Amino acid sequence: MARQCALLMRCVRFTLAIAFLALNVPSVVHGDELLPEDQSIAEVIDHYVSARLKQARIDAAPPADDASLLRRTTLDLVGRIPTSSETASYLAEQDASKRQRLIDRLIGSPAFVRHQVNEFDALLMPDQKNRLREYLSAAFAENRPWDQMFREMILGQTDDPEQKGALQFVKSRVGDVDRLTNDVSVTFFGVNVSCAQCHDHPDVYEWSQDRFYGMKSFFNRTFDNGGFLGEHEYGLVSYQTTEGESRQAQLMFLTGVVLEEPEAMEPDDQAKKEEKQRLEELKKQKQAPPAPSFSRREQLVEIALQSGESDYFAKAIVNKLWYRFFGYGLVMPLDQMHPENPSSHPELLEWLARDLVTHDYDLTRLVRGLVSSEAYSRSSIWKGSSRPQPDMFAVGSVRPLTPYQYATLLRVATANPDLQSADQKPEEVETRLANLENAARGIAGEIEFPGPEFQIGVAEALFFSNSERIRNDLLRDSNDTLIGKLKKTEDVDELINVASMSIWNRSPDPEEKAALAAYLQDRADRRDEAIGQMVWAMLTSSECRFNH
Repeated sequence: MARQCALLMRCVRFTLAIAFLALNVPSVVHGDELLPEDQSIAEVIDHYVSARLKQARIDAAPPADDASLLRRTTLDLVGRIPTSSETASYLAEQDASKRQRLIDRLIGSPAFVRHQVNEFDALLMPDQKNRLREYLSAAFAENRPWDQMFREMILGQTDDPEQKGALQFVKSRVGDVDRLTNDVSVTFFGVNVSCAQCHDHPDVYEWSQDRFYGMKSFFNRTFDNGGFLGEHEYGLVSYQTTEGESRQAQLMFLTGVVLEEPEAMEPDDQAKKEEKQRLEELKKQKQAPPAPSFSRREQLVEIALQSGESDYFAKAIVNKLWYRFFGYGLVMPLDQMHPENPSSHPELLEWLARDLVTHDYDLTRLVRGLVSSEAYSRSSIWKGSSRPQPDMFAVGSVRPLTPYQYATLLRVATANPDLQSADQKPEEVETRLANLENAARGIAGEIEFPGPEFQIGVAEALFFSNSERIRNDLLRDSNDTLIGKLKKTEDVDELINVASMSIWNRSPDPEEKAALAAYLQDRADRRDEAIGQMVWAMLTSSECRFNH
């Protein structure tokens, strides 16, 4: 019996050892197994996505029609729908390179920068509206590298005008260090470590209390002093394990790497009192506290960007941008990037992360590559019997618009299309579109930001049904509005075509045209009211609320 127990224990120890090794094998693909670095991003995406589709014996959906692809790309790159003039010109063009020229034109426009600001402000400050806009506007205007932006948002230099507002990411959260720790982990590394605050993760070996409190140690010395961030020279993080053991946290990154640091002596009460007095004086003088000789926050930035440790940082932003343009991440959920939750396309994620690092974290280059791929261009209409799983990327996704996208759509769609036509000076059209985008901010505040399981809420439905703003701003009869133009258009077919091109960015199909014509005909005695109701119905349709 004793011998059987001994054999059993040896087997258990052997099994545990193998499991331990498996858990600690990095879930990466060696560089020599990836496609060459000199291939384009679009080519690499299509190679790896097509390979998995072939393996699963799934035929991908055909390319989206020109009108749908123009609308999708314009919404994704500049946050608005195309104008009627842009749609007509693009549909009439026969040049095979027109799609790439469209992408280049949109990315080269000021609207691309503004849309990047909107998207990243929502990503970085979901509960703090407009708090990073000034910094992000300057950063994206010069196409600042993502690693530099990360460094500036975590460390910042208050005396550098180019970094103005960057530290708001930390300052808005420094009052709750646990939240700051997890927000940094989720936002920049794609890892939600919050559950490890109380216990080791039951399924993920890496997410232990040691690592949560190790990450917290990078921020525990940071404090706000009259609107300026300071960092103490001392301070340790202590915690209690689920077994009741008291521990002192090491300065540990998510990968488990422990950083060495100089020993810090805890000052006595008198020294702390004197320090507090000095800080109060600096606060009165509106001056920043002196920088520490050893900054824990700086150590986080250095280790996160260090070669061999930057996987989390590079892959997290690749995954978030992939989600933004494809509607589904290469890793889902977005904040669960760990070995027990592998990517749907591990080689593709590895190649894109490597490419991003190699090209100095150029986000614009990555965006251009993503939207240039065939995988991005697929129709969202699936005609097969069973729609493939979203992580196959066999068919275009249907994505709810963000508040800024939908609000800007409403403004652009209800403006007089004649004022945005090719007959106008390009700079005047650009200025007019920028003004419409700016005017959309008020409406955007009334629209819900979509989550993974988005359903249009009651509040949004009531807003569109009852708000005076909708009637006064969008359905206004004026020379500069769509309603004003439609009311002056006598021919019903032309009226419906103008409305459809302005709002849906396409010509109506025969069934739609017949239904709308019948609706207007039945209300010929109150024609102006009927036109307003028709436009309202088109604006609030699912076709407008989603990108497809």
